[in-house]
Amino acid sequence: MTHPQSKRLPRSGHGRVVAAALGLVAALCLGTVGEAKAADPLPAATDRWSDRAHGFASLAGGTTGGAGGKVVTVTDQAALATYAAAEEPYVIRVSGAIAVEPFGAEIVVTSNKTIIGVGDTGEIVQGELHLNPGTHNVIIRNLTIRDSAVEGNWDCKDTDFDGIQMDTVHHVWVDHNRFSNICDGQLDVRKDSEYVTVSYNRFENNNKTFGLGWTTNVKTQITIDHNLFAHTKQRNPSVDNAAYAHLYNNHLTAQADPGDPVWTYGNWSRGRTKMVIENSYYRDVQHPYQADTTAELVERGSILRNTSGRTDEWGAAFDPREFYDYRLDPAAAVPALVQRFSGPQKRIGTTLHVPADYPTVQAAVDAVPDGNAVPVTIAVAPGTYRAKVLIPATKPNIVLQGTGQRRSDTVIVYDTPAAYGGSTGSATVRIAAHDVTARNLTFSNDFDEAAHELSAEQALAMKTTGDRIVFENTAFLGNQDTLMTDSPKLDVISRVYIRDSYIEGDVDFVYGRATTVIERSVIKALSRGSATNNGYITAASTWTGNPYGFLITKSKVVSDAPDGSFHLGRPWHPGGEPAAVAQVLIRDTELPAAVKSSPWTDMSGFSWKDARFAEYRNSGPGAGITADRPQLSDADAKAHTVANYLKGTDNWAPYARH
Repeated sequence: MTHPQSKRLPRSGHGRVVAAALGLVAALCLGTVGEAKAADPLPAATDRWSDRAHGFASLAGGTTGGAGGKVVTVTDQAALATYAAAEEPYVIRVSGAIAVEPFGAEIVVTSNKTIIGVGDTGEIVQGELHLNPGTHNVIIRNLTIRDSAVEGNWDCKDTDFDGIQMDTVHHVWVDHNRFSNICDGQLDVRKDSEYVTVSYNRFENNNKTFGLGWTTNVKTQITIDHNLFAHTKQRNPSVDNAAYAHLYNNHLTAQADPGDPVWTYGNWSRGRTKMVIENSYYRDVQHPYQADTTAELVERGSILRNTSGRTDEWGAAFDPREFYDYRLDPAAAVPALVQRFSGPQKRIGTTLHVPADYPTVQAAVDAVPDGNAVPVTIAVAPGTYRAKVLIPATKPNIVLQGTGQRRSDTVIVYDTPAAYGGSTGSATVRIAAHDVTARNLTFSNDFDEAAHELSAEQALAMKTTGDRIVFENTAFLGNQDTLMTDSPKLDVISRVYIRDSYIEGDVDFVYGRATTVIERSVIKALSRGSATNNGYITAASTWTGNPYGFLITKSKVVSDAPDGSFHLGRPWHPGGEPAAVAQVLIRDTELPAAVKSSPWTDMSGFSWKDARFAEYRNSGPGAGITADRPQLSDADAKAHTVANYLKGTDNWAPYARH
């Protein structure tokens, strides 16, 4: 936008925001299951969604799957098979059920792949995921793998239809899957496979469940934790000739055939295996844990209810903490934990980590598939990222999440003024896509006005044109034109919701034509060193057919400018457009003494009196009522609420999450 050149005196601490990060962690509301009456509270759900492999899969370089590769979504066998077998890394999202043909066929998975179910809908039906020798760095998560059983063939000795089979592989993480009704092994880890973790899975309705071995060597290192084994007969798991097998916090219950005196059992340490079992829970299980005389088995802290048969313990085995750290949940809490958190989860999705998986925020955005229909989180580690970011209209449903304790920990910043690319080109971050959320981040344009003499010194920290954009616990730092919330064209309505955030600037630093709600936030009007006019908070260009422009509510305006030197806003008519008629309501907000007694002013020949400016129930030294300060009536105030501004035709209500 075109307006008078602004000058701002340098100030110390520019680009820094000091704000407490408010964290509200809801306690789990789980009923008691079995003996789950432990005094220790169950952990929060967020503790169970880690996107980082733990246990043995985290060692010797770790397991990252397709991190750094392109994200794709598949809905049929051909696409799944193509991407799974590709040479390059991929994050492959399985949406809905994929029926594999012919019955029992293998989908070959090569190295550097993540295969993950979308929400809890991803299924592989009547087929096997197969990892050939030499395959490494594979993550398989959040899938249901089911129904390759052959009717009437319980033992399945004449078939090899597994759920997942891996031979001589390394670094594999199998997490939050559900296996059910598989003809042979639900999960087979074979032939010297190494650095494997199997966590939070549900093994159900099967004969041969989970086997390890098929080798005379003693190489495998495996972690098995927080899994459910229910209505299964044998191999829960059977571990043959593993160097180290660490089993903890697993729940074994309701064995399918407890009348079999030998081949119905729980955990079996076989050959020369060294096995450690900790804080697991066994109910209605025959032979809960047993060991060959050549093997070793250490058990501690487990609970047994209505069990019979062998509970062998001999040898020293090993100390898992010499290899990795881990959290051991109380055995009494295991049934409830595993029931709640094992298997596919709606909240588990694709998370792209910056810089661990992708070197820049833009690289992570670029990896998101066009037309993305399910939220993808880009988790940005604490740090300063000096680069521009564009989320194009083709990539909706992105969550941009800073992972630091405070929003000031993670800063996306650049220093382009409008003189070097126009107003839009100056923006550090541009969001053109719909359904984008940003949390716990700082967006900044640190162009130094005082050090330059330019014809166009506007310098945007953020520009949005998409619909249903949410900013939570974010900061926007700049001077002139800090935050622009816009839409693709005048008569298209886009909506933006900003909550618990901080915005600073001097000239027109909250502007545009989008319907924008700023709630429970701090707005800082910066001094430019003038005794009479230091700037304008808003410059709305609302389409005349849109009753809702800017709503600033339950917020606080602060300023370092002299008393009576700052405007609340002025009407912006881009290019002289007469149908852009500003609508701004500031209500239930504290205003500083810096606000003028006549706080609205004209712009480019358009009178503020023709715009739709109003206040309602404001407070503070800058909130006096004068003839030049239109006040909303109580009746009109009932129609100018957060809900009414944002609901549109789809009843969007982002505030309802709080």
